[in-house]
Amino acid sequence: MATVSHSAAASNVGKIRSNNQDSGYAGHTLFLVADGMGGHAGGDVASAIATKRIIEADRTYQSPQDAEFALQAALIAANSQLAETVFEHAELTGMGTTVSALVVIDDQVAIAHIGDSRIYLFRDGELSQITTDHTFVQRLVDSGRITEAEAMVHPRRSVLMRVLGDVEASPEIDTSILATRAGDRWLLCSDGLSGVVSNTGIANALKSLLDAQAVADRLVKESLDGGAPDNVTIVVVDIGAGGERQGDPVVVGSASAPLAFGEEPVRTRAPRIPSLRMHPVRETHFEPDSQDYLSELIEEDARRALRRKLTWLTGIVLLMLAIVGTAVLGYQWTQSRYFVGVEGSTIAIYQGIQQDLGPIKLSSVYEDTDLELNQLRVYDRQQVERTINASSLEDAQLIVERLSNAPAE
Repeated sequence: MATVSHSAAASNVGKIRSNNQDSGYAGHTLFLVADGMGGHAGGDVASAIATKRIIEADRTYQSPQDAEFALQAALIAANSQLAETVFEHAELTGMGTTVSALVVIDDQVAIAHIGDSRIYLFRDGELSQITTDHTFVQRLVDSGRITEAEAMVHPRRSVLMRVLGDVEASPEIDTSILATRAGDRWLLCSDGLSGVVSNTGIANALKSLLDAQAVADRLVKESLDGGAPDNVTIVVVDIGAGGERQGDPVVVGSASAPLAFGEEPVRTRAPRIPSLRMHPVRETHFEPDSQDYLSELIEEDARRALRRKLTWLTGIVLLMLAIVGTAVLGYQWTQSRYFVGVEGSTIAIYQGIQQDLGPIKLSSVYEDTDLELNQLRVYDRQQVERTINASSLEDAQLIVERLSNAPAE
């Protein structure tokens, strides 16, 4: 029977953000990562509230189905608690959080997920992304409008379509039950890791012989080495073949500190508006998962794609014009040069240069003289056969005159 052998959690504020709005938990059977949004208005509060509430689901279950139901219920309860907190503290309006959580029970795991934090499985040397990002660009990828590579740099890559917060009373949460086995290594992370470190880099860390804590620390360091524009939180879960579990539950990030926000509760209902995760280098925010808004974004993306194609087309046309212009000017320059060479058995003045450009000849006979090659001295004949450069047409004519006046041997 498979069971958790080791686990670890690590969190870092990153190199840009001033506070840590992520939370992570590595417990007995429950493991989760939450990435708060709302900037200084409460992103750290949101992830901490959700994490503290969902941690209550860290217990033993009779079946994976029970664990799946409990996880979903815990996320819904956390969503309600966030809404109530905003109701009492209007200054926190707009806060929300992503959550990716899993419960290990025997040879299976129950998963609950909302937002763009991720759960990965590393098995037999292969890395698999288990969860799907609830983002606008993921919708575009799924519909074939853009590629995964384009999604990484898309200007709307930070638009979330689903989160926990003061927006929906019953948000749609992805849940599933998957098999696990000894040797599996599970990774839960915020987008502070997945948005910076490539899948190859993540896989290399997970396949190392390092223990769970060392792997978590290594991935944090790789995110920092990559610039770490956002908070980064990582939970690693190793599955063994039975035996006693190693380690005590660990809480990291904003949930590891006491909640501290606001003054006295303000009993004024805050308007439901899209929340903002203020970011020093890019704006990340949540928009309701409505068809009107999604259609608007798709139309905007189509306009952007058209502008991008027109820009590329204009650039290609300008480049071609530049190449043609350069070729014309270059050819005109070659036709301003002259040299003396052999044409059959006589001496000729050539216009152009000796070299050819593939099948394009860059020289032609300008004037064929009556001077026979065999009339020249041996030295002059060798010079003409190798061609003699002239600075101008007049210079070329002077060279021919000199050759014709040279005494024969």
